[in-house]
Amino acid sequence: MALTFIQERIPFLSTKTRNLGEVLQEFRQHRRLMQAELQKVIIGQDAVIEQIFAAIFTRGHCLLEGVPGLAKTLMVSTLSQILDLEFKRIQFTPDLMPSDITGTNVLEEDEQGRRSFRFVEGPIFTNILLADEINRTPPKTQASLLQAMQEREVTVGQTTYTLPNPFFAIATQNPIEQEGTYPLPEAQLDRFMFNIKVDYPTRDEEEKILAATTRHEQPEVSQVLSAKAILNLQKLVSSVAVSEYIIKYVAALVRATRPKDESAPPFIGELVEWGAGPRAGQFLIHGGKALAAMDGRFSVAIEDIQKVTIPVLRHRVSTNFQAQAEGLTTEDVIDRLVEEIPIPDIPKFAK
Repeated sequence: MALTFIQERIPFLSTKTRNLGEVLQEFRQHRRLMQAELQKVIIGQDAVIEQIFAAIFTRGHCLLEGVPGLAKTLMVSTLSQILDLEFKRIQFTPDLMPSDITGTNVLEEDEQGRRSFRFVEGPIFTNILLADEINRTPPKTQASLLQAMQEREVTVGQTTYTLPNPFFAIATQNPIEQEGTYPLPEAQLDRFMFNIKVDYPTRDEEEKILAATTRHEQPEVSQVLSAKAILNLQKLVSSVAVSEYIIKYVAALVRATRPKDESAPPFIGELVEWGAGPRAGQFLIHGGKALAAMDGRFSVAIEDIQKVTIPVLRHRVSTNFQAQAEGLTTEDVIDRLVEEIPIPDIPKFAK
């Protein structure tokens, strides 16, 4: 089953035979098909899957955090099959060098004895890059992803190379093992659209996992979208409407995370060391657009923004010692902030 309308019509809004509502409803159906295919292999983790989809359809990157054995790597590799995208995995280790990721220039000699340099691409030249245990490599190597994640380019020597389109970086890290790790700097954390917590399965889900994975049967997944289709879907998601009231709400929410901002509630000044920057607001709106489009809706709702608030803000808001002493997590502070920030009043038309 293929998205022929997505693959053949560019962009959506120029299509005369279809209106935007029809396209959004068909996108909604195929998004459900994608989830059904993925759940042939991955049991549960509905919220995680939804957030990864939202990042992909808005050209975002994800950081997956979870203890070992929760199928983070399997989830990403299966996703690449469903999307028919090239997938490469890098196991980050302390001895990994930047050139092992980006590639390097090698000296070659032809039959006439003339020597020249040839660039050999590294594994970063792919559609989906899985940076496994990204915090196990030193900052020098971690930084090799910065340009790729922001500009979708890699510079080696004096030459800049463009990465394949689409390009997504999905990194994983183990939150419980800190010995021999190098925490990601804030500048690099800010490149990730979502910080997604992969939690333990429920009892029912774990029983299904044990039953499914201890058989010799290997489920097969079908391709749902091509690379070209994903690029067109990204254009569709970007066309979802965002009202000025949503923008005001997002701006108020992000600014309220900053302890020194006059609009911040008193508890933010007591519990937060530093808050989120403007990129957080951009990702909140992008995430809201993706959720609306995946649900077949024309415009972003307040509920869409609130749904992505924690994965967007949890790695952009730093709590202080006072919060830790009270046993409060970043998620607790964000939840309280969402409750306190008023929703803008939408004026009603007079009858």
